[in-house]
Parts: sequence; C-alpha cells; structure tokens
Amino acid sequence: MRFGIFYEHQLPKPWNEGDEARLFHEALEQVVLADKLGYDYAWEVEHHFLEEYSHSSAPEVFLSACAALTKNIRVGHGIRQVIPNYNHPARTAEGLATLDIISKGRLDFGIGEGATRLELGAFHIPARQKRAMAIEAAEQIANMMVLSPYPGYESETFSFPCRNVIPKPVQKPHPPMWMACTNRDTIRVAASLGLGALSFSFIDPDEAKRWADIYYGIIKSEECVPIGHAVNANIATVSNFSVHGDRDEAIRRGHEGFEFFGYAVNALVAHDTVPGRSTLWHDYITARGNRTQEVIDAAKRADTYVSGIGTPDDIRRHIREFQDVGVDQVIFLQQAGHNRHAHICEALELFAAEVMPEFKAEVAEREAKKAKELAPHIEAALARKTWMKPLAPDEIPIVRASAAKAGPGR
Repeated sequence: MRFGIFYEHQLPKPWNEGDEARLFHEALEQVVLADKLGYDYAWEVEHHFLEEYSHSSAPEVFLSACAALTKNIRVGHGIRQVIPNYNHPARTAEGLATLDIISKGRLDFGIGEGATRLELGAFHIPARQKRAMAIEAAEQIANMMVLSPYPGYESETFSFPCRNVIPKPVQKPHPPMWMACTNRDTIRVAASLGLGALSFSFIDPDEAKRWADIYYGIIKSEECVPIGHAVNANIATVSNFSVHGDRDEAIRRGHEGFEFFGYAVNALVAHDTVPGRSTLWHDYITARGNRTQEVIDAAKRADTYVSGIGTPDDIRRHIREFQDVGVDQVIFLQQAGHNRHAHICEALELFAAEVMPEFKAEVAEREAKKAKELAPHIEAALARKTWMKPLAPDEIPIVRASAAKAGPGR
C-alpha cells in the first residue's frame, strides 16, 4: 500500500486578511513534513472559480514549490484540466516535462474534465463533449512528451502544427498517467485507456472491491487500449483522515470538515451560485447543526469502528480492508473545512509512527508480484495501441521565417 496526501485548498468563509496566503503556506509545510515522514505522494487538484470549496486554480505552481522543497515524495496532478479550453495541450506538455525535471522524475499526471457549470461554462466547454475532449487532449499530450518532433494534429476541437515540444520529461516514456474516477463507469473508462484510477468518491471496501474487480478485469482484457505510451495499472482511493490516540478527539478534530467536503461537492453541482457571493459554509452549518457529538456517540455504540477518522488501530483496520480488496494507494484528505494545521501535522506524524511501517514493509513484495502478473497483459495492451507515426526526416515541414513565404499552418 502506498500513501498520499491530497489538497483542494478549501477556504470556508468568513475570510480574513491573509487567510488565503496562510492556507497555501501551511499546505507546503504539511507536504514537507509528509516527505520527511515517508509518505509517497502529494496530490493537488485543479479547479476554477469554486469559492470556499477549492482555491487550487494553479496546481503547477503549488506542485513546483512542493518539488523544490522536498526530496522523495512524488508530486501529482490529481488532476490537471486537460481540455484545450482550460489549458492548451502543448502548454500542458511543456509544464509537465518541466515539473518532472524540477522534481527529478517524481511527477504523476492525472487527467480530468471538470464537472460544474461554473468551470465548464466559463471556458465554453460543452458538458456532453467534455470527456471525449479530455481523452483526446490527454493522448496528444502524451505524444507531445515523447515524439521529436510532434507531427501535429487536427480535429474539430483541437489542432496544432508540427513542432518539437520541449523540454522532454525525465521519466520515460512520460510520467505515469491517471484519470479522475467517481463511479463504476469512469473506472471502466480509466482501465480501458490504460490509466491509473484516481477515485475521488468516498467508497467503502465492498464497493472498492467491485471497482478493483472491474478495473483489473479490463486491464487484463482486450478492452484495454492505452492512450499513453505506457500502462499505469493502479487504483488509488481518497479517504478522510484525522488520527488521534483518543477516538472522540479524532472525530472532534476532523469529522465536521469532511462532512463539509461532501456537502460542498454536491452543492456546487446541484445548486445555482452567485460569483463572489458564495455561502457554502454558512449553508452547510445551517443544514447540519451540531452533529459532532451524535457521531461520537454512534461510534461508541458500534461493535467495530473502521474509518480514516479515529485511533491508529481504527485507521489500520480501515487501510487493511482497502488493501485486501485490491486498492494500491490510499490518499488522505486531511485539509478540509476548518481542519487546523497543527492537528493535521499531528495526525500525519502519529500515522507515520504507528501505522505506516507495517504497510511499507509489504510494498516491495506486493508490487513485484503484481508486476509479474500484469506484465503479459500490459504487453498485449500496448500491442493493440495505434501509435502516432513519427515523421521521417524528409517529412518534417520547414517553418518559414517570413510570414509572407509561409504556407497554411506553417
């Protein structure tokens, strides 16, 4: 099992002067701490205009700072908005390769498409076409990172001439590719494309087993035709995270923030919004009331308590259940709602001291066994791929220095 930490950069109102800057700098301190403690990944989303819920609109900047401040932890776009209306594919390829160089080969690249009208509408993206647009762009981004020169591409949604997109990434053929997944349908899509599955739904182990069975069943089948130049066969799932020696205190520190996370996701998709006048936290508290004590009392009455919120023993059982059904990485959402920086750091330290070592000791053997089992299936999947043909030397077009001499697209 691998372990990651995850950032939306949530900033519920009321906002005070300096709160936004504090949020980002505390997150950087948490990533530096996680690196020292042995966590494997730091994931960062990309969202636009989603006040209170996510102030993470420039993940490439935040992840670059993470890379510069750390030595071992992998930095992950979880996800990068790849539709050309958000980010031109050539600019994405350039940014990914640069970040891979800065991090010395520690980058992972998750693709996404956006879900809210606030984002899609602002960038004039048709909701019904967004997935196809994202997959198309992601495939060309991979080609841009590999081919010298990139031969060029033209479709109804995206066109680009022959250019050599530089720099090239450290990792070959390119950084591992993932896809954001929220249900069984997107799990199937990720597997069929040879992409790792980044599950951003809070699922229980029973549902995680169904997802893993679907995902690895497709990876091993003829349905898997990679869009990248490699297959990244992995499932990662997000979990809430608040760890303390006393279960009641862990719930007091974390449960309200994680409830807000779920509330805000649904509200942004389902409710109308007025830009610059968000009331997410106010609406959540009004609807929720004071439920924390109810949650604590319910946990005491339960025969067992398996959760990402609780004692080290609670979270140990929680992770073991996910590992047993085929999940490869658990990503902890520790920064949510008004969760406090000091509490987040304490939880990261406690988990690293009391839970992480036993899972770390199993990683090498588990991953070697998995790689051996999947190797023939991955080889077969790559053989099914239709590769973009590199240009022969005499096929590379001349880009004229003078516009008057240049032909169309040159």
